[in-house]
Amino acid sequence: MRGKGKSTIVWLLMGMLVLGLGGFGVTNFSTGTADIGSVGDVDITSQEYARSLRGEMQDFAARTGRELTPAEARSIGIDQAALSRLVIGAALEDEAHKLGISVGDNAVLEQIRDADAFKGLDGNFDRARYADVLQREGLREAQFEQELRMDQARMILQRAALAGVAAPAAVTDRSLGWLLETRDIHWLELTADDLAEPVATPDDATLTAWHQANADRFTAPETRKITYVWLTPEMLEKSVEVDEQALRDLYDQRKDEYQQPERRMVERLVFPTKDAAQEAKARIEAGEVTFEQLAAERGLTLADLDLGEVSRDELGAAGDAVFALDQPGVAGPVDSDLGPALFSMNAILEPVDIPFEEARDDLRIEAAVDRARRQIDEQSDSINDLMAGGATLEDLVKETRMQIGQVDWTGSEPADPGSIIAYPEFREHAETVTDKDFPELFSFEDGGIFALRLDEIVPPALMPFDEVRERVLEDWRQNETKRRLLALADERKLEAEVAGDQAGQPVPAATAPVAQAVGAVAPAVTPTETPAAPEMGQAETGLARGGFINGVPQDIVARAFEIREPGTSEVIEAENRVFLVTLDEIHAASLEGDEVEQMRSGITGRIADSLRQDVFEYFTRALQNQAGVSINQTAIDAVNAQMQ
Repeated sequence: MRGKGKSTIVWLLMGMLVLGLGGFGVTNFSTGTADIGSVGDVDITSQEYARSLRGEMQDFAARTGRELTPAEARSIGIDQAALSRLVIGAALEDEAHKLGISVGDNAVLEQIRDADAFKGLDGNFDRARYADVLQREGLREAQFEQELRMDQARMILQRAALAGVAAPAAVTDRSLGWLLETRDIHWLELTADDLAEPVATPDDATLTAWHQANADRFTAPETRKITYVWLTPEMLEKSVEVDEQALRDLYDQRKDEYQQPERRMVERLVFPTKDAAQEAKARIEAGEVTFEQLAAERGLTLADLDLGEVSRDELGAAGDAVFALDQPGVAGPVDSDLGPALFSMNAILEPVDIPFEEARDDLRIEAAVDRARRQIDEQSDSINDLMAGGATLEDLVKETRMQIGQVDWTGSEPADPGSIIAYPEFREHAETVTDKDFPELFSFEDGGIFALRLDEIVPPALMPFDEVRERVLEDWRQNETKRRLLALADERKLEAEVAGDQAGQPVPAATAPVAQAVGAVAPAVTPTETPAAPEMGQAETGLARGGFINGVPQDIVARAFEIREPGTSEVIEAENRVFLVTLDEIHAASLEGDEVEQMRSGITGRIADSLRQDVFEYFTRALQNQAGVSINQTAIDAVNAQMQ
């Protein structure tokens, strides 16, 4: 009785444990496919979520070339994208079940047979490979085939929901009209010469106030005072001894660079028969076609036919015919390894004959730099030992051949060739080194080495007025000139509006007197007189949206298309220049022609795609609200933890 009682209690506890775990979403102990959520009657398993998450991460890596860790993936929301994709798919599947949408076995079979992942070496469906791929993915065949069936059912439902979505013709025409509209404008740039009087030089009190009011323009950036030592192969090159025989051996190894026969740049076009090749040659000689057109008739480009730079021997039987040409032309037909062919010779490359004596100096520098690189590599260990023993950068200069220098680093220094700043490795460490870092030995890509030390960080500070007085003066002058030019432009704009009102219509640009004095006031006129119009500047007719005006900032064109009414002028500041732009006329777009139809097709497609995306989002959101969505965050966290 005692043993039986203990057994009963054990089974009772086990039963309670199983029930308790079931409450946490553990529904399958053997396969690990606990549900992470559901939409209606469709469950989303942990296995599906893990596959979707891996797929999203692989897609990100393919697009960016950078692998993500699971933690990085979650930080940028890739896990939410994977979950969202599964929820949308489950919502569509639930609705497909309710509507009775499905596909037959033949459709599933065709999809499996066409999948490249299941094809063998002969390019046909491989039953064993199919089973192996599914096993590695942890999928049963029946489960996978059911997923394929539901994928197609979801696509049928999606296509049905979006079949009626199209771009409204009115929206397309409006977009075309907006894009293809052209305008006639006048533009006038106002410069310091247009001012009634030049900008006077201000007193020091004015400049001092300007210096204080615009302190950000005269503040020195944070400066990192860095001491460095470095050693490069070029520093040792002149002191390295190179054996004469070693130079001759190097010359012999690279003899192909210094001794080259005469070569030709050649393209080859092969024909099925010699008669076909002769007929093609006759057409070229008659001027009916070019060699390139012959290639195009065969579905080829010149890049497909290019043999590159070839010598007489490399051309084989065609060598004599091609090298008999003393200028670019076509040789042949000549028998080749691939059959009768025509050869197009495009350039003659003279033979190269550089004796050892001429190449010696270049070879010596190359050999010396290479040997210096090896010497630096051999010395690196001993230099590291010195630094580990407490040697300072100054000590390294005394005990090695390294050279010392100092730089005030702000991050904006020009990378002058020959300076250490030109090396990206130095710039990287100069940006991150701290005063707590012990100097370390780093390598350059060219085989050199360096170490650096941060001596001091000088915080940003306002530069004294006396040091930057000329800069302050120039800045003040530019600002004052621009201020006056903007005021003058406003006056010109008002004059144009007054002249247009007096005339009862916008002033035609063609009647504007070019020699109007700057700032002159229009004389009084009798009722029968035409009021004088201010200077309008240069005319641009038929200006297209996104067009270009030589010598004018692009922003002028964009702003010109923001002016609403013809006859209206606007003052526009762009790139520290002041313009007065007047809209003369708006020309409606012509919506006829082949190019317009191509644009219409593109606009229609983009609008339709945008509408379909919106409709699909609304549709799937409605399905989720209707069916109900349940998410088990505990199960999701468990999958995320397993992928660490």
